Amino acid sequence: MLKKYHFIYLFLFCVKLSFGQIDTTFVDDKYFEDQFYLSIDYNGLVKHPDGFLTNSMSGGVALGYMRDIPLNKRRNVGLGVGLGYSLRSYRHNLKVSESLGESVFEVIPYDEFDTNKWLIQMVEMPIHFRWRTSTATKYTFWRVYAGMKLGYVISSRSEFKGNSGEFMYHGIHAIEKFQYGLSFSAGYGSINASFYYGLNNMFKAGSNTTTGNPIELRQINAGLIFYIL
Repeated sequence: MLKKYHFIYLFLFCVKLSFGQIDTTFVDDKYFEDQFYLSIDYNGLVKHPDGFLTNSMSGGVALGYMRDIPLNKRRNVGLGVGLGYSLRSYRHNLKVSESLGESVFEVIPYDEFDTNKWLIQMVEMPIHFRWRTSTATKYTFWRVYAGMKLGYVISSRSEFKGNSGEFMYHGIHAIEKFQYGLSFSAGYGSINASFYYGLNNMFKAGSNTTTGNPIELRQINAGLIFYIL
């Protein structure tokens, strides 16, 4: 019986010794800056047709996940490839209705409507060149991310309420499904400023207002983006 207890004491001593040899100061120098992101933006449009005006705040939100691909040993330079979702609204005086499977664009005076807006949902893929001052033990740091964002429209809606009637159309036929543009974000810590400029038109080539003005609208978004490790 005494020998049995001696064996147990010896086993516990060996376990304690093995744990005591673990290096608690180990730092993983092969870390990744994988992140979830959430952005809140003001949505604008450039290259307006004649008479185009915004009439209230147009906002948007986007969220997704970014995968980090370090490019150097220090890991302060890398690429980021993500996948996300965005919802954007646009409020203005360009009425979009549907007739015989085609979109009809009309610039209307402000005193002739109460509501006129578009709602657009997209799947998006940001691709960024990334510079940051992070280390394996430093989680709050400066960052600058610049690159492109690709988007595909999965849903669009036009809403109107005014003197000429009221309608809601799901699926704007003239909208360009594939959207792409330049994106940029910079800041310190989790909260950063963000900017996006669309490189292609929101609507298909050949889209015109009822008075013949071409529709060459492009997106421009500015706001805040939150990166969450």
